[in-house]
Amino acid sequence: MLPFRAMIQWTSVSTLLAAATLLSTTAPLFALDWPQFRGPHRNGISEEKNWSSSWPDQGPAIAWKAKVGLGYSSMVVAGGKLATAGHANNQDTVFCFDAATGKELWKRSYPAQLGDKYYEGGTTGTPTFDGNRLYWLSRWGELFCFDASANTILWQKQIQKETGFKIPTWGYTGAPLIHQDLLILNVGEAGLALDKNSGRVVWKSSNEDAGYSTPLPYRYGGDWHGILSNGESYVGVDLKSGKEIWRYKWTTEYGVNAADPIIDGDSVFISSGYGKGSALIRLQGGEPATVWKSKALRTQLNAAVLYQGHLYGPDGDTGDKGSLKCLDFKTGAEKWASKNFGTGGLIIAHGFIIGVSSMGELLVAPASPDGFRPTARAQVLGGKCWTAPVLSHGKVYCRSGNGDLVAVNLAK
Repeated sequence: MLPFRAMIQWTSVSTLLAAATLLSTTAPLFALDWPQFRGPHRNGISEEKNWSSSWPDQGPAIAWKAKVGLGYSSMVVAGGKLATAGHANNQDTVFCFDAATGKELWKRSYPAQLGDKYYEGGTTGTPTFDGNRLYWLSRWGELFCFDASANTILWQKQIQKETGFKIPTWGYTGAPLIHQDLLILNVGEAGLALDKNSGRVVWKSSNEDAGYSTPLPYRYGGDWHGILSNGESYVGVDLKSGKEIWRYKWTTEYGVNAADPIIDGDSVFISSGYGKGSALIRLQGGEPATVWKSKALRTQLNAAVLYQGHLYGPDGDTGDKGSLKCLDFKTGAEKWASKNFGTGGLIIAHGFIIGVSSMGELLVAPASPDGFRPTARAQVLGGKCWTAPVLSHGKVYCRSGNGDLVAVNLAK
């Protein structure tokens, strides 16, 4: 099927910027919850203020710890519950904990391959809360809708078998996007949409390799669109119909487009590893136009965070001793670099970077283009850490690839 192209009539940049923060039209979210990948607004930014950006020399207090199995799935927190997933003994398991105490509320396991191609394997996607519902897509196509309160499966499907879509090299990943009554997945060349209540397929794209990012919604005029990655491009689609709106070719080694894009007004930032680098594109007219390209920031796994006109993110691949960097969003100019952060991840809360290095060091520093000056840092995990931290209700949740999950208490 030939891609659909539509000329775009853009509203003002200020309107788009305001709308870009309205990344879900589901039930209202608790202000301090982190119910979906990259937070309430899917941009890696928390509005939480009542937490401490410094701690004693002996390090921050640890509220609780848990073992969740092999993998790099992130955590989501809503309604006092924390969910994540991991792999052990030829099974994937979705865990649900009490977010405050670490008490295991329930877990669900199913047979799954380890998937240790070029790395240790394990789970890679992230669950999504929608009210009391929890959605989970495995690397191999198992799709679940749980009632998180009653510990029941409302419905489940095997997406790969039902659609016949090929599984990309490292499996389906990213996180489910809940948009109105739709469940949007990065499956196929430009996404797959299901009815969130029943799992019925509403629309699907072509049977080509998906990328590894999470669908990112944005709005212009009265319409909702989404940005998804595949093995060769980033693509904009109409979320209601699945029709393609625009496409930006972005080829990387192994077809790995994993870091989520960042949208600001009519500008979209994309970045990939393997030496590819970054680009800022502008969505005006029928095709996106390149504003700048740079190799100063190459985010292989975790996306950067845009804060007050600057990008903060990890530069380099999993085998590198990568740096944490700051770039000017409009120009791509590098402002500073801090060595040996590795392929870790970060969020920003109340003007501070909260990051976890690939070696498991938790650090806090003001988000400033003037330099990287940590106010606190402590080793909270061992092993390989490729998962960005999560802040919710005064606790920072961090996990390692080998399945250690730690809740660090930073509440004032």
